[in-house]
Amino acid sequence: MVNFRTFDLITFSDYNNQDYSFYLQYLVVLKLQYTTFSGRSFTMNFLSNKLHGLALCFAIAVPAAYLGKLFPIIGAPVFAIILGLLMAGIPRSDIFQGGITFTSKKILQYAIILLGFGMNLFEIFRVGSQSLLIIISTIGTALVVSYAVSRIMKIDHDIATLVGVGSSICGGSAIAAAAPVIKASDEDIAQSISVIFLFNVIAAFLFPTLGAILGFNDMGFGMWAGTAINDTSSVVAAGQTWASASGSDTALNYATIVKLTRTLAIIPICLGLAYLTSKRKATTSEVKISSIFPMFIIYFLGASIINTFAGSHFDFFQFLPAIGKFMIAMAMAAIGLNTNLVKLIKTGGKPILLGLICWFCIAVVSLAMQHLLNIW
Repeated sequence: MVNFRTFDLITFSDYNNQDYSFYLQYLVVLKLQYTTFSGRSFTMNFLSNKLHGLALCFAIAVPAAYLGKLFPIIGAPVFAIILGLLMAGIPRSDIFQGGITFTSKKILQYAIILLGFGMNLFEIFRVGSQSLLIIISTIGTALVVSYAVSRIMKIDHDIATLVGVGSSICGGSAIAAAAPVIKASDEDIAQSISVIFLFNVIAAFLFPTLGAILGFNDMGFGMWAGTAINDTSSVVAAGQTWASASGSDTALNYATIVKLTRTLAIIPICLGLAYLTSKRKATTSEVKISSIFPMFIIYFLGASIINTFAGSHFDFFQFLPAIGKFMIAMAMAAIGLNTNLVKLIKTGGKPILLGLICWFCIAVVSLAMQHLLNIW
């Protein structure tokens, strides 16, 4: 047996008369030593570069999640961004930056995947199919309006895209999914989230009153809230307010399922954005699908399929979306830490106006489609 501790002092010539198995043994040991060293090196590099930033984002996400439970209309992601923005002004060591960047990019994608375990496709298709035309109309309206208004008002392309996607699909979650696809900056993400949050809060309070004035029944209001309010938390809040007044959960159930149906649009929208972004930023006219394909969206769909067929057999699946939501709070904290608050305030006027126009157009188109379909 070869003494590997002193092997580097031994030459092959010393073993000319030995079996060739020695040489194979030598190569295997070198490979094992290299693999072990590389694995340890990767782990140590990851911990040294990412751990501090990850811990900081986790520490911010914990109180944000608590505040999000106390004030569900606002939600943990918004609190996380706010806390991150406040802490961004505090000088910090460069040792945190690697983990902060990793959290704002990769952890965000992993969070979106985990959210898929909270979706039952059969239930969504059963109820959501009734609202499919309305959903397609409102999503199309928001995307066209955001593009047109951004060109007229000369709003940054990425901000306009994120506001349009957030307004039309599912608020912060849609922005979180689309941001890495279009390679948006942290400041653009923070600004878009802030715009969506503003109109989420307004909608949660305003829609039940407007619904009563417009004479909606339970189904009609649920359909309107589910298609015209951006974020799930605000949809649930508005639906619950209506349900408390009407004495029936019909509006709440319809609003929630219609909202989840809208969420499925993340997949085709992100695939389309990936292709358009690659065309816009590519140096040549040829674009390879393999290089632009956002695989985390496919994993999100896979998680939804797994939950649909196997979710009832595994109790732990119900905890995965909650973990995903906490990871989104971590990612939003990282985005806040990477954002210049002063610049955000100075440049926020136009995106807010864009969000208002998108929101108004979505609400009106939803009403018009319901009237055409004899729902309202």
